[in-house]
Amino acid sequence: MTDGVGGLDGDLVTALSDAALQRADQLGCTAAEVRVERVRSQVLGVRDTELETSVDDTDSGVGVRVVVNGSIGFAATVERSAEAAVRLVDLAVASARATSGTARRRVELADEPGHGTLEWSSSFRTDPMAVPLTDKLALLQGWSADLLADEAVDHVTAMVLAVHETKHFADLAGTRAAQQRVRLQAQLEVMAVGDDGDFETMRTVAPPVGRGWEYLEGEGWDWEGELAELPQHLAAKLAAPSVEPDRYDLVIDPTNLWLTIHESIGHATELDRAMGYEAAYAGTSFATPDQLGDLRYGSGVMHVTGDRTAEHGLATVAIDDEGVAAQSFDLIREGVLVGYQLDRAIAAAAGLGRSNGCAFADSALTIPIQRMANVSLQPAPGGPSTEDLISGVERGIYIVGDKSWSIDMQRYNFQFTGQRFFRIEHGRLVGQLRDVAYQATTTDFWGAMEAVGGADTYLLGGAFNCGKGQPGQVAAVSHGCPSVLVRKVNVLNARAESGR
Repeated sequence: MTDGVGGLDGDLVTALSDAALQRADQLGCTAAEVRVERVRSQVLGVRDTELETSVDDTDSGVGVRVVVNGSIGFAATVERSAEAAVRLVDLAVASARATSGTARRRVELADEPGHGTLEWSSSFRTDPMAVPLTDKLALLQGWSADLLADEAVDHVTAMVLAVHETKHFADLAGTRAAQQRVRLQAQLEVMAVGDDGDFETMRTVAPPVGRGWEYLEGEGWDWEGELAELPQHLAAKLAAPSVEPDRYDLVIDPTNLWLTIHESIGHATELDRAMGYEAAYAGTSFATPDQLGDLRYGSGVMHVTGDRTAEHGLATVAIDDEGVAAQSFDLIREGVLVGYQLDRAIAAAAGLGRSNGCAFADSALTIPIQRMANVSLQPAPGGPSTEDLISGVERGIYIVGDKSWSIDMQRYNFQFTGQRFFRIEHGRLVGQLRDVAYQATTTDFWGAMEAVGGADTYLLGGAFNCGKGQPGQVAAVSHGCPSVLVRKVNVLNARAESGR
């Protein structure tokens, strides 16, 4: 790698990587990896057309992880030089030797071949960092002004978050990878205050994406269409009746369902969690390894994959932070748990063979840990449209957009709300509802999923802010899914539950 990627000097990266790996080999490391990273993040926020927040941050450095005598050592620095990289190896090896023999089991990494030299970039046309701040601000202010001009809207907040991540990776197995990822999230929320002091909010449901600035120019989402409809949706919500608690058939839009997937499937099928390694902080999982191949997770129409290759996916890479090539793999097939998300250490500890590439560190200064792939519910080939699903419901609710949620530490009992709730009567939408929250256990909910929509209903949702680890790390991840029909789900009145 002689050419720089994402503003990093390619010759310097090669020199410090070579020096570090040579030193690791001299010291008898069975595995060693060097990451040189630069992550630039930019946030712009507007309230009622006035600039409220502007942040531009860059995080860069070098991280080294080694395995010595069955123990892992890690060290990092913001200094980028060959001499500093060698010192990092010495520190990491000293750390590994200090803890060698103290753990319950020796650390082993599942085998992974070297992948040679490669350069990879996520799919984008216009780097958001190349767009002037004045242009970004003008877009948010223009959108906000248009929304405020509608008499149904009293306040508007708008934000855009952009990240450009550059990562150079090298290991003793012979992999040299230069990767860059660009991701973007934009969100607008409108508020209406009624004459009686009651209020409601309504947020855009456009997902965060692994795209460039072209996303906000209409490539991949109809911003003009959604913003034009937002005030009327808000007014209808403020005037809508509060939901009567009961069991309802739910047609759930992918703009809502992605979060249910994230919490009840994505986290539950992280094998380190299922084996108890995250119990002190992020919880455990009801989907324990002894149930692999037997656990009835949901109905027979349920097919869920983990994927590090999906175009525009927030967790999409070519090589993960342990040098494992990106893959797509089954987690749930015909409703049965058939796989887990793995990094190299947990794959070896569980005896499951090769890792499926789920290691990630959110900075050069943090150690790679097992993180979520793009976990997605697959559409049905030739499956129904959202309208078809609605037409099959006598009495139910169509749910659009995500909002608040809660789930227990085993990822089993949960509750989710949303942005827009439409009553379904005799197969037709007949106006909005307020205060809807659906509650279930994971297996009951997915077991009651009667139908999944076709490819035309499929959307890649996701989040920038999935947290895990001690010290905590943040990762971006996407979740694709179609619209679905779930029968007889318990619906609560969120307003009554909260005492509002």
